[in-house]
Amino acid sequence: MTIQIITIDGPSGSGKGTLAAKLAAHYQFHLLDSGALYRLLGLSLHQKDFLDSLDDEVTLQQSVTIATNLDIVFKSSELGTQILLDGEDVTQTIRTERVGEFASKVAAIPALRAALVDRQHAFAQAPGLVADGRDMATAIFPQAQAKIYLTASAESRAERRVKQLQAMGLDVKISDILANIQARDKRDMERTVAPLKPATDAFIIDSSSLNIDEVFQLMTDYVDEKLAN
Repeated sequence: MTIQIITIDGPSGSGKGTLAAKLAAHYQFHLLDSGALYRLLGLSLHQKDFLDSLDDEVTLQQSVTIATNLDIVFKSSELGTQILLDGEDVTQTIRTERVGEFASKVAAIPALRAALVDRQHAFAQAPGLVADGRDMATAIFPQAQAKIYLTASAESRAERRVKQLQAMGLDVKISDILANIQARDKRDMERTVAPLKPATDAFIIDSSSLNIDEVFQLMTDYVDEKLAN
């Protein structure tokens, strides 16, 4: 049985997570937020003081073991995604800029990326999967029937991120957020393993001047056509 897979790749703050959850709810597919996997692993390694010692072979091997045993559940709805780690709701905890930095460091290490690959493949179950991340179409699910690359200018992504964090009650400066986004873009695009880039057959959407409903309509029109073939 062929499992239908929709991938959404793109840079931080482009709206992938929100739209992936909407697509998963719309098509009644499973959801994989791969960025959350890296955030969860980054947070776990930081809590164990491993994150700055990954060049040590023993620490790296311990980190690989942690990566392969993370107990994670994603619950998607029209309102977004709830993320459970060991049964605890960590949805808000992992969305801070600091944890995003942890995730970007983890993603640049081949052994840790490899440890998470099988975890990601396991999410592909009937009736289908929406996979959100940086390398879903290029590295993890190249066989996906529908591949979307969602992007936006760094400035518009920074503005959205500031609003999101302020809604969470956090006091942030747009200059700091913009600098973080630009640094993450550079690191994600220049890493040697599975760098951030569109798949050659991806449908590219620039959401800089579009609202979420407009982007969602573009996505569903494209996905409906691809899944019908």
